[in-house]
Amino acid sequence: MQRWIIHVDMDAFFAAVEQRDNPQLRGCPVIIGGTGTRGVVSTASYEARKYGVHSAMSTLEARRRCPQGIFLATDHAKYSKVSSELLRIFSEYSPLVEPLSLDEAFLDVTGMEGLFTSPVDIAVTIKKRIQTELALTASAGVAPNKFLAKLASDMNKPDGLMVIRPDEIDRILADIPVSRLWGVGKNTTEILLKIGLKTIGQVAAADPSLLVKYCGQFGHTLHQLANGQDDRQVESDCQPKSIGKETTFSTDLFGIEELKTELWAQVEKVGWRLRRQGLSGRTVTVKVRFASFRTTTRSHTLGVAVNLDESIYHVAEELLGRVSLNEGVRLLGVAVSGLVTSGSQLSLFEQEDKKAEAVAKAVDKLKERFGEGTVMRGPTMIARKR
Repeated sequence: MQRWIIHVDMDAFFAAVEQRDNPQLRGCPVIIGGTGTRGVVSTASYEARKYGVHSAMSTLEARRRCPQGIFLATDHAKYSKVSSELLRIFSEYSPLVEPLSLDEAFLDVTGMEGLFTSPVDIAVTIKKRIQTELALTASAGVAPNKFLAKLASDMNKPDGLMVIRPDEIDRILADIPVSRLWGVGKNTTEILLKIGLKTIGQVAAADPSLLVKYCGQFGHTLHQLANGQDDRQVESDCQPKSIGKETTFSTDLFGIEELKTELWAQVEKVGWRLRRQGLSGRTVTVKVRFASFRTTTRSHTLGVAVNLDESIYHVAEELLGRVSLNEGVRLLGVAVSGLVTSGSQLSLFEQEDKKAEAVAKAVDKLKERFGEGTVMRGPTMIARKR
């Protein structure tokens, strides 16, 4: 049976949601996530992309290129809600749906022809439903495997649809730059260019031993991908490996008390997201980036998994105390990994945790009803004012 994978990728997702919800933003260059002088662009609308603004670009560079841009803070709660609606639509067309992020997912529709006319018709229908029900546009790629489907979804953006059939693989891949191969970043691209391999077609025709010589064991994977081969399965039950939050400050912070206040604000967001997804984690990691861009991380693994703000903060605060603060802090972050499905949290401080759990449940209900930013504990309010 021929395998068919669909990759659905929303078009400028965060910016598109904001433009949908605020008619005054439509047609304007909207830039999400770059509100501070040291921020980083998360998403740029297509109007902003005309000026060369793109994700991962610094705020300063985005403002230089597009001074008339409208910069908005990321509203994670809003985008997560829309993402849930997307997953609801996807699940009606396949039991195998693998979200990659809030705005993209793989669907394995192999054998679904008995319910729907064809894999292409499924992709067309999904795109129409996203437009009709959510007033957003998506691009889709339909192909025999995940690599090709993801590659295809990016070929005709925005609002595009691209199909790569088995007998078209070599022709379509032949002239695509090597940088578009899965897993190939700046360094690997430079290596491939140095040995004269500029296109995917050239990598496909190269001797695998040459690729291994210059790229290590990853060379075998490169050769397979370049020939359109990818046996990775769509994993419908995958969950995030970690949940975290980090902040780049507009001015460097020096005092430990200021940092602890910011740390609590971050922990409160991480705890909320863990509980909302029914997860707990055993490993807490604190990340500190100094003004010199030197970055330090400290981690601690607990004997039990936790998701309460107080439990996470107790560990994070201790980890922060292990970091020598001999210069200004540019960025602070906290993450929880080693995730498992939540049960009742166990702790050495059972009585205190019962109180904390009761408070968390009450606060979570208010956030679910009125939004994540509706309820903030004292330290978070101080951090927000800063």
